[in-house]
Amino acid sequence: MAFAELLDQVGSQGRFQVLQTVALLVPIIGVTTHSMLENFSGAVPNHHCWVPLLDKSTAQASVPRTLSSEALLTISIPPGPNQEPHQCRRFRHPQWQLLDPNATSANWSEAATEPCVDGWVYNRSTFTSTIVTQWDLVCDSQALKPMAQYIYMAGILVGAAVCGHTSDRFGRRLVLTWSYLQLAMVGTAAGFAPTFPVYCLLRFLVAFAVAGILMNTAMLLMEWMSEAGRPLVMTLNSLGFSFGQVLMAAVAYGVRDWAMLQLTVSAPFFLSFVYSWWLAESARWLLITGRVAQGLQELQRVADINRKWAVGEALTTEVLLSAMQEELSMGQAPASVGTLLRMPGLRQRTCLSVLCWFAFGFTFYGLALDLALGSNVFLLQVLIGVVDIPAKTGTLLLLSHLGRRHTQALSLVLAGVCILANTVVPHEMEALRSALAVLGLSGVGAVFTCITIYSGELFPTVLR
Repeated sequence: MAFAELLDQVGSQGRFQVLQTVALLVPIIGVTTHSMLENFSGAVPNHHCWVPLLDKSTAQASVPRTLSSEALLTISIPPGPNQEPHQCRRFRHPQWQLLDPNATSANWSEAATEPCVDGWVYNRSTFTSTIVTQWDLVCDSQALKPMAQYIYMAGILVGAAVCGHTSDRFGRRLVLTWSYLQLAMVGTAAGFAPTFPVYCLLRFLVAFAVAGILMNTAMLLMEWMSEAGRPLVMTLNSLGFSFGQVLMAAVAYGVRDWAMLQLTVSAPFFLSFVYSWWLAESARWLLITGRVAQGLQELQRVADINRKWAVGEALTTEVLLSAMQEELSMGQAPASVGTLLRMPGLRQRTCLSVLCWFAFGFTFYGLALDLALGSNVFLLQVLIGVVDIPAKTGTLLLLSHLGRRHTQALSLVLAGVCILANTVVPHEMEALRSALAVLGLSGVGAVFTCITIYSGELFPTVLR
């Protein structure tokens, strides 16, 4: 390819690529924390109805002080399905007869209970505050908690569609810079959300920005790297998500309040916004879209950073036009979704890529966003990230020996087998279920590494 030759001349694996790659991968680690955030900020702690007898400030004087808190709980809250205190109902009046050691469930009736009309009391031993405790997303309102995650995923979907189009029109770096700023501002504002609907709206906008960062980071990494170096740099990009998983657990372990956690993972993107102005726009995109002067400027800048001053001085507009004549003529035809569907070869690639991306996204988020609070959620989050690292590193080795298609198929099968096996394991065997889930996620991580490399190689720049 003509551009590949130009890139080799100015340096396709030099100091510029190292600096740009580091600058692009650091925010990827932070982006992952936003995707995993509600494993912690949306955790559902144990809870039961608030009752006056259990509140020392409102307890009646006639209540014997010799009664323990467990005894007061017994006469105030009916047992739930698992014989733990019911999370959504309370007794209308204290059931003193239940203090009798011989008392059974026959000693009270459903009619003696009522919903939690005065709110709930939450176990704050793990988290001091979550969005669940902030807005009482339990019992009749428990469906609102997953709704927040649905809205976040919808933001990813809409953001991918919009940012893909805008980056083709206005450039990768400009959209990436705006996405950094949007994530920093909206993510910070989410920590001060006064109501749950406002929080959901802000999370939608956060996800929109996350999609813009993910897409444009991948494109800038690939379009400034030689073909030989792309598998390595995209594997590093994939590993950024693994390190983000570990970072999320560490930050959440130290910050147990949801609002402070939201601020902690959002504020660093202001720094990303500031230094993103230094990042180079994709010269390949600039040249294909006819911005030859800007493309020349970026290539000369790269040559200077890579200390190839003679090559930079020799580059002129005429040299670029001559070398890029074939690609420039290809870029004149407008690209759209219709282009992918009209040509049989591209249509087949598109359909298969979409299926692979769907399999990855559906499986990854289905597993990674379902960490149970009953287990050690911090350790489980760390394990997901740590197990991912050797899986993705091994994928890089397999790609060079087995090729793209076989590695892709093998990783999909591994993930599928682990997930299917998990469906027949009893819920009581939590350790085995967690192990299968983590192993399945490592397979999904391998899928992600392979598909990001493979997809970038299957489609030309104007359609990427």
